[in-house]
Amino acid sequence: MQALRDVLAGLALLALAGCSATQVVYDNGATLLRWRATSYLDVHGAQSKALDQRIEKFLAWHRSAALPKYAALAESCARRVERGLTRADLEWGYDAFRAELDEGLRAAARELAPILDGLTPEQIAHLAQRIEEDNETFAHEQLDGDEAGRRRRRMERNVTRLEEWFGALTATQRDAVRRYTESAPLVGALRAQDRRRRQAELLTILRTRSAQRRLVDWAAGWDRGRAPAYAKASRVHLEAYFDMLLAIDRTLSAEQRAATATRFRRFAQDFEQLARADGREAGR
Repeated sequence: MQALRDVLAGLALLALAGCSATQVVYDNGATLLRWRATSYLDVHGAQSKALDQRIEKFLAWHRSAALPKYAALAESCARRVERGLTRADLEWGYDAFRAELDEGLRAAARELAPILDGLTPEQIAHLAQRIEEDNETFAHEQLDGDEAGRRRRRMERNVTRLEEWFGALTATQRDAVRRYTESAPLVGALRAQDRRRRQAELLTILRTRSAQRRLVDWAAGWDRGRAPAYAKASRVHLEAYFDMLLAIDRTLSAEQRAATATRFRRFAQDFEQLARADGREAGR
């Protein structure tokens, strides 16, 4: 289900693909979702056909129900960036994204549940093996090396992501990223433990053929049941990230601020156009 979260987060924030690619990525959403799903689910014949139909149904819902909300959120983000960010803005953005992600996960789980309840023990074993391979990749990316090395990789990842939005960071802005990198707790080990807890829950749901009864609530409850240490560290980490963003916001040039707001508005326009395209197709 981590893969499902990743795909839905990508659909929720197609910014990851770049504005010019939004239409192309979304128009190929069925192919993307099927590719991700079949990298975990070994389905053939009637199951494969049912998967295709349910992916198309999910994307139809996503276009009509989710995209207009994404457009409104992106426009609101643009206005907030233009006037300067506050901590309340960041809390609002985080909560709004979580709400949209949860709604998408619930919709996807409703479509996927009947297929999952039909998996054979062999197909479930295949999924369990793929999950374990994912865990090995996660450990390599997040846990390998000493603390200094992990923090250095965090620094590199964040500079790359932030420069996609703000353009080249100044020395002062890089210092803000560095302070966050050095102070925020490393939660990789705690996250790895939580991933395994959630994966075990999913496999139990599949083995008891209770996906149609339990999967929707399970999918949207991805941050429930966390160990207290992980919940606390995650909140400390989030607060440190907010501190970094606010420090950067205070030093944005007029050009950086305008470019960031423009990028949000381009997403809003893309989401609106995609939603309208769905309406035109439905009327044919």
